[in-house]
Amino acid sequence: MKFDTVESKTVVLPIENIDTDQIIPARFLKTTSMEGLGENLFLDWRYLADGSPNPDFPLNKPSAKGAQILVTGDNFGCGSSREHAPWALVQYGFRVIISTSFADIFKGNALKNSLVPVVVPSDIHAELLKWPGIVLKVDLETEMVTLPGGRQIAFEIDSFAKQCLLEGVDELGYVLKQEPAIAAYEAKRVDSINTLG
Repeated sequence: MKFDTVESKTVVLPIENIDTDQIIPARFLKTTSMEGLGENLFLDWRYLADGSPNPDFPLNKPSAKGAQILVTGDNFGCGSSREHAPWALVQYGFRVIISTSFADIFKGNALKNSLVPVVVPSDIHAELLKWPGIVLKVDLETEMVTLPGGRQIAFEIDSFAKQCLLEGVDELGYVLKQEPAIAAYEAKRVDSINTLG
C-alpha cells in the first residue's frame, strides 16, 4: 500500500509502554491473515467484561471515527515481536503512529506494513497529547509533520523503508522491480567471462 501524505485528525492514547499484547491480544495470533484483526485492536481496553464498548476508551469516542493518526505514549509497541500488531492498526484504519519512541522490532514491522512510526521531540509530543482531534498533515516525502497554523516538525525514517513505502512495495517487491537491471548486469558479467575465456 503506497504512502505519501496523510492528513487526518488524531486520536490520543496517552499510555506509556503499550505492548503488542495490548495492541492485539495473543488469542488472535493464530491467523496468518490481516483480515479481521482491526476489529480486535486494543480489544481488552475497547470493550467491557459484558462485551459492550467501553465509553471511556479514546477509540470508542464518536470524535475518533475515521482518524488515521494515533498519538500515543512513549515506548509504543514493546513486548513480543508479533507482526499482527501493525496489521491490526492498519486494518483498523491507522496509517501513522506518533510517539517519542518505539520498540525497534515493532518499528521495523510497522514500516514493512504501510504504517509510519513518527518520532517527535518530547515538547511537541506533550502538546499533541493535549489536543486530541486536531488535524495533522504527515508528509513522508519531505519527512515533515505540519501542525495547525502551519508549524512544521521534522522526523526521520529509514531511507530504504521510505522508498518502499512511497512506491507501495515490500522488500521482495522492491527486488522484483530491479529485475531488468539485475538481468542486464548478469548478461554483462557472462559476456565478460566469455571474453576472458
